[in-house]
Amino acid sequence: MAFSANPLSLSVPEPVFETWLRDTGYLEILDQRTTDLHRHSSTTAAAATTASSDTAVTNSAAAAVSISNGVFVLIFSRIGTLLSLLTLNPFAKLTSDDFSGDTPSWTLQFVGSFDSYSFPSSPSQARLRVHENVKRYSRNYASLFVLFFACSLYQKLFALVGLISCLALWDVLKLCGDRWGLEQRPVIKQSLIRIAQCATAVILFCTNVQMALFSALAVSYVVMILHASFRKLTPSKQLTSKDGNRRVLRS
Repeated sequence: MAFSANPLSLSVPEPVFETWLRDTGYLEILDQRTTDLHRHSSTTAAAATTASSDTAVTNSAAAAVSISNGVFVLIFSRIGTLLSLLTLNPFAKLTSDDFSGDTPSWTLQFVGSFDSYSFPSSPSQARLRVHENVKRYSRNYASLFVLFFACSLYQKLFALVGLISCLALWDVLKLCGDRWGLEQRPVIKQSLIRIAQCATAVILFCTNVQMALFSALAVSYVVMILHASFRKLTPSKQLTSKDGNRRVLRS
């Protein structure tokens, strides 16, 4: 959706403006705007509470109670925002094309600076950040999972031996299939594949490879959710078209 220039159009409805920001690729503006709106509403509510408390009660004890209540409300709202991350699916908008591009820079884009992070002001902002950042940094998160899995295997040498044994088993099966011409003998080929699958399952279970895989998945998932929700949306690699809208470039 694009709005043509019109001097009589002084404003547009909030939902329509947010939809336009999403469709034209200005997600970083939408992210910052959500934070500013939440900060403005919090400041207004705090000022109203202070004014009402000043007119109703003048002692310092009531002011301290109002401040403590505001702190508790802030803490519980942030806890609710963090708990909302457990209910969303971070891979809802992820596609196979997101893994085909170049890996974003680990220092400038993925990690960024200290100002690149902020606590999400609401569950909707956390959801927006997670869905967009998972798409942007999908290759970085995949590399982190491989790193965590390698570290877990390094700590469990028995599991590493089991994984290498499984890979060697399938390589031997492939070499034997090419040498013996099992493509012309589908029954024997399927029988050997079923035996190899059973042997792989037994090896993985006995060497506790599944525990190393589960621990790597758990750690990488927590790191991905926290990074994606706290990482501010920054302008991505985009192209400005003739109508003034930005289009994301897919390499």
